[in-house]
Amino acid sequence: MIYKVYYQENMHEVPVRENTKTMYVEAESERQVRVGLRDRNINIEYIQMLEEGHLEYEKKSDHFHVEKV
Repeated sequence: MIYKVYYQENMHEVPVRENTKTMYVEAESERQVRVGLRDRNINIEYIQMLEEGHLEYEKKSDHFHVEKV
Protein backbone atom coordinates (compact mmCIF):
# COMPACT_ATOMS: atom_id res chain seq x y z
CA MET A 1 0.00 0.00 0.00
CA ILE A 2 1.07 3.57 -0.61
CA TYR A 3 0.79 6.13 2.19
CA LYS A 4 1.08 9.89 2.00
CA VAL A 5 2.94 11.24 5.02
CA TYR A 6 2.49 14.85 6.11
CA TYR A 7 5.39 16.02 8.27
CA GLN A 8 7.43 18.91 9.63
CA GLU A 9 11.21 18.81 9.21
CA ASN A 10 11.95 20.31 12.62
CA MET A 11 10.72 18.16 15.47
CA HIS A 12 11.35 20.86 18.08
CA GLU A 13 9.11 23.58 16.64
CA VAL A 14 5.38 24.00 16.74
CA PRO A 15 3.86 22.67 13.47
CA VAL A 16 2.95 25.40 10.99
CA ARG A 17 0.78 24.45 8.01
CA GLU A 18 2.91 26.44 5.57
CA ASN A 19 5.95 24.35 6.55
CA THR A 20 4.24 20.99 6.11
CA LYS A 21 5.96 18.70 3.64
CA THR A 22 4.81 15.40 2.18
CA MET A 23 6.37 12.13 1.15
CA TYR A 24 4.99 8.91 -0.26
CA VAL A 25 5.88 5.63 1.41
CA GLU A 26 5.18 2.04 0.43
CA ALA A 27 4.49 -0.14 3.46
CA GLU A 28 2.15 -2.85 4.74
CA SER A 29 0.57 -0.69 7.47
CA GLU A 30 0.56 2.76 9.05
CA ARG A 31 2.55 1.31 11.93
CA GLN A 32 5.24 0.09 9.54
CA VAL A 33 5.46 3.62 8.09
CA ARG A 34 5.98 5.10 11.57
CA VAL A 35 8.61 2.50 12.48
CA GLY A 36 10.39 2.95 9.15
CA LEU A 37 10.58 6.74 9.53
CA ARG A 38 11.47 6.74 13.22
CA ASP A 39 15.18 7.48 12.65
CA ARG A 40 14.59 10.52 10.41
CA ASN A 41 13.90 12.93 13.28
CA ILE A 42 10.79 14.43 11.66
CA ASN A 43 7.48 15.38 13.22
CA ILE A 44 4.81 13.26 11.52
CA GLU A 45 1.49 15.11 11.49
CA TYR A 46 -0.68 12.67 9.59
CA ILE A 47 -0.43 9.46 7.57
CA GLN A 48 -3.04 8.90 4.87
CA MET A 49 -3.52 5.63 3.00
CA LEU A 50 -4.07 6.41 -0.68
CA GLU A 51 -7.02 4.65 -2.30
CA GLU A 52 -7.07 3.89 -6.03
CA GLY A 53 -8.58 7.15 -7.29
CA HIS A 54 -6.56 9.33 -4.98
CA LEU A 55 -3.38 7.38 -5.78
CA GLU A 56 -3.91 7.88 -9.53
CA TYR A 57 -4.33 11.62 -8.94
CA GLU A 58 -1.15 11.81 -6.83
CA LYS A 59 0.84 9.91 -9.48
CA LYS A 60 0.27 12.83 -11.88
CA SER A 61 2.25 15.15 -9.57
CA ASP A 62 5.85 16.02 -10.43
CA HIS A 63 6.70 15.40 -6.75
CA PHE A 64 5.44 11.81 -6.69
CA HIS A 65 8.28 9.55 -5.61
CA VAL A 66 7.61 6.44 -3.51
CA GLU A 67 10.04 5.35 -0.81
CA LYS A 68 10.08 1.85 0.67
CA VAL A 69 10.45 1.28 4.40
